[in-house]
Amino acid sequence: MPFDAQKLAEELDTFGITVDDSDLLDKLQELCIVHGLTEEKMAEEWMAFSYNKGLELCVDTLERFDHEHLTKRSNSRTPTQNKVFQDANTLSDFIAAEDEEDDLMESYTTPAKASQKRRLTTPENPHSKRILSQSSHLSPSSFSPSTTPSQKYSSRKNPGEVVATFGSEPSGTSGQAPVRVHVFSRPGEEPLSQTYLHMFQKLHDMREVFSQQIEDLGQQLQAHYNVEELTSVTNSVQSTVTVVGRVCCDCNGKLNAKSVLLQGDLDISAGLATPLDLSQIPEFSLFPGQVAMLDGLNPTGKKFVASKLYEAVPLPFYCPEPEEEENISDGSVTMLVACGPFSTSDSINYEPLCDLITVINRERPQVCLLMGPFVDAKHEHVEKCQLKETFAELFANTIRLLVERTQSSGSRLVIVPSLRDVHHCCIYPQPPFTRPDFLKDLQRVTFVSEPCTLNVNGIVVGATSTDILFHMSSEEISPPGGVDRFTRLVKHLLTQRSYYPLYPPAEEMNVNYETAQVHARFPVTPDVLIIPSDLRYFVKTACGCVCINPGRLTKGHVGGTFARIALGRVPSTGPNRVSPCLSAQIIKI
Repeated sequence: MPFDAQKLAEELDTFGITVDDSDLLDKLQELCIVHGLTEEKMAEEWMAFSYNKGLELCVDTLERFDHEHLTKRSNSRTPTQNKVFQDANTLSDFIAAEDEEDDLMESYTTPAKASQKRRLTTPENPHSKRILSQSSHLSPSSFSPSTTPSQKYSSRKNPGEVVATFGSEPSGTSGQAPVRVHVFSRPGEEPLSQTYLHMFQKLHDMREVFSQQIEDLGQQLQAHYNVEELTSVTNSVQSTVTVVGRVCCDCNGKLNAKSVLLQGDLDISAGLATPLDLSQIPEFSLFPGQVAMLDGLNPTGKKFVASKLYEAVPLPFYCPEPEEEENISDGSVTMLVACGPFSTSDSINYEPLCDLITVINRERPQVCLLMGPFVDAKHEHVEKCQLKETFAELFANTIRLLVERTQSSGSRLVIVPSLRDVHHCCIYPQPPFTRPDFLKDLQRVTFVSEPCTLNVNGIVVGATSTDILFHMSSEEISPPGGVDRFTRLVKHLLTQRSYYPLYPPAEEMNVNYETAQVHARFPVTPDVLIIPSDLRYFVKTACGCVCINPGRLTKGHVGGTFARIALGRVPSTGPNRVSPCLSAQIIKI
């Protein structure tokens, strides 16, 4: 459901509240997305919360509004509130939908019967597929049933405006310096390069994967904090002990401070779980699936009363070998990062992609990291099958457009798929796109898996097109105050050493856990982590890693943002290590 900032401002204005600050609207947009509220409902909820308390609308009061009102509202929501009650309007829509189904069934009948009602027909003068494929790939407007461009996108304000910055741009760039880009993986492990069998997971195999994750992180934490011994989470003890386990919820609802369970591993705790009392810990941040180490008491063996939550530690950074250092050119590397959808939701003529190609040809970045969806399963025309060609043909023509029109720039194109790409395998981790037959430029175009870790001239860049920030933001619990939410979430990713540590996953996710254990974990802590999301764009530093949410190139009917990054080699290591990310900017398309 697209968010309309103007509509929200009008709804608030009806209650006498004027909002002119774009940051306030961005924060309200985030709350609407996380809690599934419309603009009208958000205005009503704010008035119900602030009226008797006499609060003014600002960023601080919105944080309080989120923790004290919206989160409790979401947790207390009952299944009956999700029921759909039919009225005259919804029943008429239902009848119309049945009529459409009848038309679809009649399209499969004999011509004699189908001629009685002929609403779903093919064009009277169909074009040859060969002619279509040859003429359409250089004209994105031909992808759409209507060549009319999006009016809201065409009338967007301030294209090219820099909305967020990090660091300072280097004075001189080595635009002609050779760039080496390859997939980075652990020693002895091959990167995910092709499709694999799925839907064959067994429960005991999944149990082994989860237990192994607890054991691995538990051993790392035990060694880092010099803990002598770990205890079972269910042992009845009268003195303070240290335990390690996975955070779970005691029901099917959302996690809260009263519903937290801690499940131990198979070796120490036999896979058992116990309720977790967090009342003695003033500050914490937990989410389902998180592996945590705690100190506390369990006098009855039925509840673990935690007194300390250990801060998790990330993996070390990558240090190139001496022979690799010799093959890496000096100077900075310019990188452009954009995440789909690459067309607005009311048109599929790929006008935003053409604008991005113009930027690429003008700025000539050495590396372009382009992340799906390229053919978005949530697009209106895709859902209704209002296309001139198949999904695979549309994708091939889009890649052809991208490759041919950026040839003069010389940029290295790295293509990352998305689970929302309707024509591609929707299992996480996701194999790379199949290389189209027409693509001859093997050196300049690289198809990688989702997620992926890249080595760009000795600098490690992690990237995932899955919206893990959005998925975790609605599940994570933390007392009010302290570190902002985005910093907490990206720190969780780095310290849990996984691109997708949330369990259970979001309903739209189909995760193969045995494959994810190998291909969805960080081999090292990346120097730069790219995590696109529907939430507000940002550039933040966590655990020495520069984490960037470039936003999406389009948001509904309007334009979005992309990122421009400058990377440079830095020799410093250790606690005073300087990030190789020299600068980053988030820019409006």
